[in-house]
Formats: sequence, structure tokens, C-alpha cells
Amino acid sequence: MIQYAHEYRRRVRLLHLGCGGHSFRNILPCYRYAPIELTATCDADLPRAEAFAQQFGAPRAYADFAAALAEERPEAVAIVTGYDAERRPTYPDLAIQALRAGAHVFIEKPPAASVADVRRMMAAEQETGRFVLVGLKKMFFPGVQRIREIIGREEFGRLTSLYCRYPQSLPPAERFGDSSAMVGFLDHLCHPASLLYAVAGPAETLFYQRAANGAVVANLRFRSGAIGCLHLTAGQSGTSPLERLEVVGQGANVRLENGCRLTYYRPGRRGEAGYGRSGSFLGGDDCAPLFWEPEFSLGQLYNHGLFLLGYALEIRHFAECALENSRPDISGLDAALEVTALYEAFLEGEGREISVRAKAEAMC
Repeated sequence: MIQYAHEYRRRVRLLHLGCGGHSFRNILPCYRYAPIELTATCDADLPRAEAFAQQFGAPRAYADFAAALAEERPEAVAIVTGYDAERRPTYPDLAIQALRAGAHVFIEKPPAASVADVRRMMAAEQETGRFVLVGLKKMFFPGVQRIREIIGREEFGRLTSLYCRYPQSLPPAERFGDSSAMVGFLDHLCHPASLLYAVAGPAETLFYQRAANGAVVANLRFRSGAIGCLHLTAGQSGTSPLERLEVVGQGANVRLENGCRLTYYRPGRRGEAGYGRSGSFLGGDDCAPLFWEPEFSLGQLYNHGLFLLGYALEIRHFAECALENSRPDISGLDAALEVTALYEAFLEGEGREISVRAKAEAMC
């Protein structure tokens, strides 16, 4: 059951840095469903920080992050700031600054442009005893959470293979060194990469081929022994559902379409007899597929975009972990490391097997 912010006995004092459109639409509204007391907003544009503070009930606003940290002494900081002038994520330095000020930190994706920057944040976590949670929202999709539960069942068997489709374009190899050209790929690869990590764990190797329009078909082997296919479908229609995830076990499989239509094909077979003898395609109710999708008639939280898209659930998990001073069990810097390692592996180029593990294990 979801509690509203005012129903919690205690709430974490939070400073919000970054007052852009994404914060306004998707992050600040989530504070209503988490144990958060928004004490201040901060943005380089002070009038905008003040407008956000008024809109979302913060008593103070700042233009200077260091001053806000010093004066507010927050228990937690949410950083939603995007990219610098070189089109690199601004999160590593800002997160380290907040950690050293004594706060737990939420950062949006992508967490960094390199494994080295993720490891710098990890070192700051160890130094300060605080943690960073990354806004890898798809790990918090209700459908993905259910898939994680299903594949843990004995009846599902060992995970053997999976397929993930997502509309994304990879620039040509000659532009891999241009951060302005790569920013879109860095930004959006986080989504399918975090889905793969959430379901199958860290990747071992990557082999991919790229089409002329930037579409990619990639084969992955995971350290668990499972294999997977990542299909980046540049060129698909804008009217098409964006994504598909299918996970196969041993005699069972589960599929998530468009982030919200989940079908579990339980162990079983069609018909009442063997091949050549079945007169009906209908099997028993005990092995029939299970299907879920939200309804959109009632004013429920579960059909609200903030919940369907994982935003409210990631913020709630962050705030509850901050209150308990306990590291998150999902979407921490370990996940950020593997997502960034996969990005770096793509930069090695197509047509050969690349070690993702070597990227992830490389030290600063």
C-alpha cells in the first residue's frame, strides 16, 4: 500500500537541485508519495528555483548549490541537472559534493559518461558512508518487478535467454569520440541496459552489428550463463509501442509489451493429448497463460504515469532507504557501473566480441 507523504511518522529532509521540465513533470510530484520533506529547491536560475519552491511547497530557494548544502544540511539531495557544455552528465561531481556534505543522493540517468566516473562516486560512497541511487526508472516498472519475482520461482526454471527491443540509434563509429553526437545514445541506452541488468544481471560479452540508419542487433552473454538479444529499432514508426521484453526459462516464459501488458506463459502444453491427437487448442486452467494490464477508468495510483513509469516507486525507495540509512537493493551504483560498462563496450565497435566485464572491472 502506498502512503502519502503526510502519513509518514518521519520524513527525510531533502534538497532538490535542478528545476527543469523533467523535474517539474516527473520528479517533484513524486514527493507526495514518499517520506520526503522538501526543504529547499536550487537552480542556477534563482527565479525559477523560487517558482518551483512556491509550486511544490519548499520554504526556501537557492541559486548556489554549495550554499544550499551548507545552510540546509539536508539528509538527502535529489540532483536532476542533465549535461554540461561538453554534453557530459553533470552528476558525478555534484553527487560527490553532496555525499561529502553528509547527504544520501538521488541522481537522474545517465549517471556518467565513463566507468571511471562511476567508480569515483563509489569511492565517495565508501568515504562518506552515504549512498547514491540512480534514476534507472525501468528497473522500477511494476511489470519488471513482477518479472523479477516470476523468474525467481522454481516452476520457471533457470533463466536461459531474453530479448529486449527499444527504439534507439547508434551513431557511426567515426563519431564515437564526439560527445555531442553520442549524448542521445548515452542518454537512452540506460533504459534497455537497465532492463537487461534488472532481469539477467551483469553482462559478460557483447557482439553487435549496426545498420546504415543506426539500428543495432546485439548479442549478449551474461555472467549467469544466459544469452540475450538487444534490438535497437531505429526506423520504427512513431505510432508503434516503444518496447518489448521477453524472458525465457525452462518450460516457461514471460513477456512485457509497451511497459504495461504482462503475460506469463506458465509451464504447460496446448490441448488435452499429444501431437496428432488433440482436438482442441485449449489446455487446462492450471497451466493457462496469466495476463495483466492496468485499467484506465478509475483514479488509482497504479494507472498514473508516475507509477507506471517507475518514477514514484524509485523516489519512494530512495527516501525509505535514506530514512533507514540502508543501501538500496536496486538501482544503486552497481547497476550504474554495469550500464556504463555496456555503453563503453559499444564504443569498441561492431563485428567482434567485446568483454563488458573487463570494462566494468577496469579501475580508475
